[in-house]
Amino acid sequence: MLVDGCLASMMLSLFFSYLPILLLIYLMTKPKSMASSKALPLSALIIYLISLFVFKQDLLQLNATVISGLLLALTPLSIIAGAIFLFKAMEVSGALDLIKQWLNSVSTNQLAQVMIIGWAFAFLIEGASGFGTPAAIAGPVLYSLGFPVLRVAIFCLVLNTIPVTFGAVGTPIWFGLSVVDLSSAQISEIAWKAALLNTIAAPFIVIAALYIILQQRTAILRQWIFVLASTFACTLPYLLLSLISYEFPSLLGGMIGLVVTLLLAKYNIGLSKDFAQSDSKDTTADLTLSTLFKASFPLLGTVLLLVITRIQELGIKSMLQAKSPAFGLSLGSFGDLSVSSALVVSLQNILGTDESWQHAFLYVPSILPFLLIGVITIVWFGKGSIKHTAKNTMDKIKSPFFALLGALVFVNLMMFGDDQSPVTQIGNHLAEVTGQSWQFFAPVLGALGSFFSGSATISNLTFAGIQQSIATQLGLNLTTVLALQSVGAAMGNMVCINNIVAVTSILGIQNKDGVILKRTAIILLLYAVIAGGAGLLI
Repeated sequence: MLVDGCLASMMLSLFFSYLPILLLIYLMTKPKSMASSKALPLSALIIYLISLFVFKQDLLQLNATVISGLLLALTPLSIIAGAIFLFKAMEVSGALDLIKQWLNSVSTNQLAQVMIIGWAFAFLIEGASGFGTPAAIAGPVLYSLGFPVLRVAIFCLVLNTIPVTFGAVGTPIWFGLSVVDLSSAQISEIAWKAALLNTIAAPFIVIAALYIILQQRTAILRQWIFVLASTFACTLPYLLLSLISYEFPSLLGGMIGLVVTLLLAKYNIGLSKDFAQSDSKDTTADLTLSTLFKASFPLLGTVLLLVITRIQELGIKSMLQAKSPAFGLSLGSFGDLSVSSALVVSLQNILGTDESWQHAFLYVPSILPFLLIGVITIVWFGKGSIKHTAKNTMDKIKSPFFALLGALVFVNLMMFGDDQSPVTQIGNHLAEVTGQSWQFFAPVLGALGSFFSGSATISNLTFAGIQQSIATQLGLNLTTVLALQSVGAAMGNMVCINNIVAVTSILGIQNKDGVILKRTAIILLLYAVIAGGAGLLI
């Protein structure tokens, strides 16, 4: 009887662990879907009540977790605001029109333009920054070129995956896997295997993404040489670089891939003239070098600032992340507030618990580089108004405000409870169900972590220990399993609610989050099958 009671308790606990996420998916994907601004807060409320009355969590600790989640929403909100400001600055200053003119002078072929901006350039940005910045920058540019906005959003989400395994200078690898005791040789092996899995999957994912945005199977098939050449121009250097470093594969792979893709497009290698835009004859006039530099400044300046503020050896990163308090203030039972000289704001001991929150205003890519580059662009071009652009930005940020508040509270509560958290229980259950076939399903657990948290790094931090335990119990190769976790954490970016809300907000899409989630989920399944199958082989 005691065994039956324990089993029933475990089953009940598992049921309530799955319930909030299944409810959220249902609300957002049902025929008359609920907007994420309502579905996410409602799901957060459900998991709060479950945590309190079913899992019997401490009320004070639970409320502190909610407050931490609400404060964490400042990070994606500030990034979205900064990205919108930069896009609007490029628009009102005329820089965006000049970039379009330059792209048309390189190639008027739509497939080539999509691969230049949405694949190679976004690949480079992910290697420099992370934080979802590739979609934030590439999306508006592609939309300005005339591509349908919903397709642009899905395309950017799908392709903001492969370079995410290494993210901003390798953070998901060297920091995300730090919870597992690994030798440097094991970390290098994980990096190479993850890069190999992504390189195998890349052509399939790129082609699927191209079909989504172009809706022209013939165009893709007849230009397959260009597609594959551009794809491998990023992923082969990325794969080779992973043998010697896990910090720069995405950054340098994207840089090499961008140059190669531009040259391929410029000299019409593998492209068909049948798919060039017929209405772009007047926009292909040659630009002077000074005009081209000025037009590209918003993008190049953004990338340059991201690079120099992310590479540890330059010393600027540590300056922007300096936490030593320059100012402190006790907020009584609410917590202890401190501000460093680098504007790193911290709130410790929230409600007297060990819960804390921190936001690095100068390191999170909002003020630097988005806001700064946007202001310089408006001033340099002498067009538009900083005040008016800021007002437009604030109007746009209202839409994702409640969605992101709900999302971050939901994430925090799903991960609350350490070994007994709903996320951990779901992960352990999936491992138990799949058994010896775990290597095929390991990427799904990584994707689950990113779906909840919006971060490959957090997914690795959350599930690397579980993946290690499963690999040990089943006698599987540890580096292969952790490589699959890293790949899964990257591919989960395309279905992450935070990322979907962010890209729809930047592009001004209303009430389409559920539609996007359903379509990206199909590509994620394809990605998971390819990665899992390749994982079994290696």
